[in-house]
Amino acid sequence: MPGTGTLSLDAISLLLVWTAIAIYALAFIAYAIDLARRSDIALKAQDAAARETARERELVAAAASGTAMSVETPDGVVTFDDDAPSGRTRPRSDKPRFVWARIGTSLTVLGWLFHVAGDVTRGVAAGRVPWSNMYEFALTGTMLIVAVYLVVLFRYDLRFLGAFITGLAVVLLGGATLAFYVEVVPLADPLKSVWLVIHVFVASLATALFALAFGLSVMQLLQSRRERRAVAASADGEAPRRGASFLRTLPDADALESLAYRFAIVGFIFWTFTLIAGSIWANDAWGRYWGFDTKEVWTFVIWVLYAGYIHARATRGWRGTRSAWLSIIGFTAVLFNFTIVNVFFKGLHAYSGLTS
Repeated sequence: MPGTGTLSLDAISLLLVWTAIAIYALAFIAYAIDLARRSDIALKAQDAAARETARERELVAAAASGTAMSVETPDGVVTFDDDAPSGRTRPRSDKPRFVWARIGTSLTVLGWLFHVAGDVTRGVAAGRVPWSNMYEFALTGTMLIVAVYLVVLFRYDLRFLGAFITGLAVVLLGGATLAFYVEVVPLADPLKSVWLVIHVFVASLATALFALAFGLSVMQLLQSRRERRAVAASADGEAPRRGASFLRTLPDADALESLAYRFAIVGFIFWTFTLIAGSIWANDAWGRYWGFDTKEVWTFVIWVLYAGYIHARATRGWRGTRSAWLSIIGFTAVLFNFTIVNVFFKGLHAYSGLTS
């Protein structure tokens, strides 16, 4: 790392990055509190439903005797009388607002602004795009993961993924800053190409979409397990197990699977472009489109995994748990490609910037 007394752009960039990591950590805590509060809300709703069942029996008896009676339920205040035996409901206005989720999102936006500033100052310090080595790729890649998450929030309420996204940003960005940081150095000759801008940026964007699909697939597995237990408990006439109660406030497993599938498809399109662009760049740099270099092979392996996931998801027998595991395995391969392949496998794509 640069000396503590320097005021170079690279040092400022590093300070901004660590500030972003600290804010992301605070956002993670806020999102974790939100999940805990969601559990409390779900448990209260479950208890209220049990009380409502008992009250319904009283209401039936009251309606049969012609006595007007009102009772407060989770859906509002229901009044039963002779003129309206089916009841009238006044909707509640005090629905859960998930305040901690909003706090977490605000902190995430703030952290992302520092993150962008750190990325931009690194690029200005280097005089090029900031994604030519492992540290810079992690810097830009995690920035895009958070950016895609924030953009998607305008259409879907995925704040239940906030803890996962911010936690991932803290681990990947913090780990890369500690383990992969290198000072600014001139570009290697093969990297002096317009394809550096296009190829690597699109690969980073695809990774961000795969990360979102991965998080949704993990939630899908948890939700599917809860739903199976609830069905089994209902069939046995037992009360459902409480477990991770916050899952009751999330979309059902099918909805989570559908969202994960959509993000994976868009990510797959970008990854396909990454594979094609990489071949064109390889021909410009080394005079061949494909040479079975380790990085090339793993890029293709990832493409095959997601192609298999999309195809399997389109067939009836591979919906649900098995397709979710394919999504998880695909993103694990992406992380393996970025870390293990770059560090321990030598080849023409050895641009980690780390000294051996």
